[in-house]
Amino acid sequence: MADFTGNPFTQNQNTQNHYNGNQNVKDFERYNSDGTKKKDKKGGRKFGVAFGVLLVIAVFLLANCMVVTKQNQFKLIRQFGRVDRVVSTPGLSFKLPFVESVDTVPKELLLYDLPASDVITSDKKTMIVDSYVLWRVTDPLRFAQTLSCSVHNAEGRIDAIVYNATKNTISNMKQDEVIRSRDGKMTITVDESGTELSGNDLDLSEGKEEVIEITSLTEEVMGQINHVEDQYGIELVAVEVKKLDLPDDNKQAVYTRMISERGNIAAQYTAEGKSEAKMIENTTDKEVSIMLSDAKAKAEATIAEGEAEYMRILSGAYADPEKTDFYSFVRALDALKESVVGDNKTVILTEDSPITQIFNGKY
Repeated sequence: MADFTGNPFTQNQNTQNHYNGNQNVKDFERYNSDGTKKKDKKGGRKFGVAFGVLLVIAVFLLANCMVVTKQNQFKLIRQFGRVDRVVSTPGLSFKLPFVESVDTVPKELLLYDLPASDVITSDKKTMIVDSYVLWRVTDPLRFAQTLSCSVHNAEGRIDAIVYNATKNTISNMKQDEVIRSRDGKMTITVDESGTELSGNDLDLSEGKEEVIEITSLTEEVMGQINHVEDQYGIELVAVEVKKLDLPDDNKQAVYTRMISERGNIAAQYTAEGKSEAKMIENTTDKEVSIMLSDAKAKAEATIAEGEAEYMRILSGAYADPEKTDFYSFVRALDALKESVVGDNKTVILTEDSPITQIFNGKY
């Protein structure tokens, strides 16, 4: 029984005994400074932990329910491994957590750089073709069924398909045809009437160069590719050739052969030029000879006509006695002039000389 006799020591001891006794029991009660009973915080703490766990579970379930589809993606929703639906529209969609899974398939245009490969032309020449492919997924469901949504598997199929198409195309073409068709254009030389003269770069014939469109190598290769979209759900947008070259061990031999061929072509053109020059020279000499002969004939004819005219004038002069005397006198003076040469101007004539007789008026 508590001692309430007013002894402070006894009261403190009783209070301490009461405190020590209640300290061993679970229902120890706490009081505030104003004497009110403190609330138990253990119940609130348990409620907070439970609420946090439920919130984490809810966020986890919500995250597993949402499917975010970007502009450059297809989303394939699988239910127990089987594709249930395809999401192709960008935005937010939902799925069943732990029951449905999501696969991502690229939707944008993809670039695949093919490794360089050796191909043989129809004239048994080896060439190295280095190309690349632009492709994209058009049917994500078929892409998933045939290629397991794997870009790596798709590139392996593309590699085989494009290589076979390139090999089949180049094997039906000669080496110069392959090189010429790379850009899809060919330069030819034509005359004024539009007739092709030669496709040789060393052609010296007069004419103008024209560039004509031909089927390019990439178009030929694309023509060999069939049913890729139906088979794998992908589309090959373009196949482009980056590099078209010869093997290193064949380059020197090809260069030597090309130099020899160009030398033979140059020698042929030189021989043809000399032959044509000789023909032109012979033709010119012949024409000159004919022209000289014609000129000499015309000169002889002109001289003959002049002499005939001279004789006609002379005969006319002799036909008139007065003119005959004057003509004889003039001719005598001409003869005397021709006979007087040098510094000696003295002329000695005999009496019976025709000149003396002319001067004496006896002729």
